Amino acid sequence: MGRVGFRRHFNRQLALACLLIAMSTMNYGFDNSGFNTSMAMDSFQKQFGDLNPKTGKHRLPPVWLSLFNSLPFIGFGFGVLVGSLISARFGRRWCMFSMSTWALFSAAVCVSSSTREQIMAGRILNYVYIGMELSVIPVFQSEIIPAPVRGMAVGSYQFSLLFGGLIVNSVCRGTSTMSTNAAWRIPMGLFFVIPSTVMAGIWFVPESPRWLLANDRTEEAYAALKLLRAGTLNGSEIEAEFEVLKAGLRLDPEQGKFIELFQGINRKRTAIVVVMNFFQQATGQAFTSTYGALFVKDLGTVNAFNFTLILAACNLSMVAVGLFLNDRLGRRPLLFIGGTLQGGAILAMGALGTQITTYGTKTGIVALLVIFAASFVFAWAQICYVVTTEVPALRLRDMSQRTASIVNVATSFLVNFSVPYLLYTPYAALGSKVGFIFGGIIVCALIFTFFCVPECKGKSLEQVDRMFQEGIPLRHFGRHTAFLNAVA
Repeated sequence: MGRVGFRRHFNRQLALACLLIAMSTMNYGFDNSGFNTSMAMDSFQKQFGDLNPKTGKHRLPPVWLSLFNSLPFIGFGFGVLVGSLISARFGRRWCMFSMSTWALFSAAVCVSSSTREQIMAGRILNYVYIGMELSVIPVFQSEIIPAPVRGMAVGSYQFSLLFGGLIVNSVCRGTSTMSTNAAWRIPMGLFFVIPSTVMAGIWFVPESPRWLLANDRTEEAYAALKLLRAGTLNGSEIEAEFEVLKAGLRLDPEQGKFIELFQGINRKRTAIVVVMNFFQQATGQAFTSTYGALFVKDLGTVNAFNFTLILAACNLSMVAVGLFLNDRLGRRPLLFIGGTLQGGAILAMGALGTQITTYGTKTGIVALLVIFAASFVFAWAQICYVVTTEVPALRLRDMSQRTASIVNVATSFLVNFSVPYLLYTPYAALGSKVGFIFGGIIVCALIFTFFCVPECKGKSLEQVDRMFQEGIPLRHFGRHTAFLNAVA
């Protein structure tokens, strides 16, 4: 495609809109990394764990580890459903405002927790907010971003999440030496910052022109598009893009009924987004993101809080590289590269687990964990959201996102629930040999990518929609140009 030229696609209004929308995701990073790192703190384990009379130390039992990190996905699933309904009925901005209001309430429950039951309830409530966020953020971004830079912008969902994780892990590293509950309450106090900012700024962001058009608010849709394109396109170019949006809605035969996700060509489109979301979680990212700090602490090689900082910095760097390449190389090449590196690292980690345990093998396991996690965020972590928003039919996008997110949540629940039982005694006690399980799933993900993931780089959502209607083979999407010429 040549040089993408990101700057020429963004005016001040669009840049500020993307910044605010992406900023909301930082709170997911705060919760995910903040809580998971806090679980490794002595003060957290003393407050919520059980005393081991032999060692004289407090420790979270595997059963509670499993519950802490799986039950919140009940709230996540509920949030996805509610957020999708609010987003479809009242608009993207109202969904973001309502979810941010909810987040302030859930943050108060987490910070004031004194029992295991309360902090679990706080996490479940906070995951309602995170589920609402997943239902609206990628869709909102994909609908306001020009096609040549859509992959980078929608993929920034993952960058923002990891940037939030780096911030909260830095705070956790600083508070980890405290002996009081302030060690974990200070990081959780960050949960108030982002929702307050989003609530104050969301009404300065234009509503999605596509959503306004779909709801027969044509004049408002044109005004919103003009705000988002002024200075980067001239008047006739804005008018032409608006006509393409209207034509896309006219050409789309879908009526927006849930059953139509599984009828005709939509069955294939739904299968793509569902399986993508399944593999994103089933390949084992929770092993490092959720249990990494505890696992490394138990290995006893490097400081677990230094590990989380190194991991966060590497992840942020790799997701930035992935975002840069997304609209240059395309979705499929990055999925192959990232998946291959990810699978190689986790299988090698499993192989080290079969060796005699030495300081060297344990250090190697830690290093491979970092490579595994960095390879995941390089491709699958971000591109899953891009493909999920590109593939569905225009009128079915909200329902498709809702369905895919529920699959994502269900898979996350199963993986997060299972990992403690796979890792620790008195259960499977596989340790790093769990890598063989996730490695096998990654091989299946690579096969699926080769046969089933279409290349949508540089194509408008309307163009992708038309290619599905014309029956273009999935592996030929990247080379197909007939429809592009017809509407360019």
